[in-house]
Amino acid sequence: MMDLPNCPKCNSEYTYEDGSLLICPECSHEWTLEGENSEEKKIIKDANGNALNDGDSVSIIKDLKVKGSSSALKIGTKVKNIRLVDGDHNIDCQIEGFGAMKLKSEFVKKI
Repeated sequence: MMDLPNCPKCNSEYTYEDGSLLICPECSHEWTLEGENSEEKKIIKDANGNALNDGDSVSIIKDLKVKGSSSALKIGTKVKNIRLVDGDHNIDCQIEGFGAMKLKSEFVKKI
């Protein structure tokens, strides 16, 4: 049996594993073990499951409405030299003819 750490919130010893999460049944706190799982969290994938890297070129797979603008980004728009960032919108880029934009990786595919 593997020794699991005590809950960091309530110090309960009755923690259990559920996939990559550790869960405390007493206070319902959920957390991940740092170390081997921290590398997996940094991999950002496109809509087809391909890993994305800084400097990649991608194509938009769906028409996207842009808040504060009357125009939309059309399907097939190519975006060059992306930069990966943390957050909900995990791609930072410069779209030719549109300007600086943040995109979600689920709406692009790697070229």
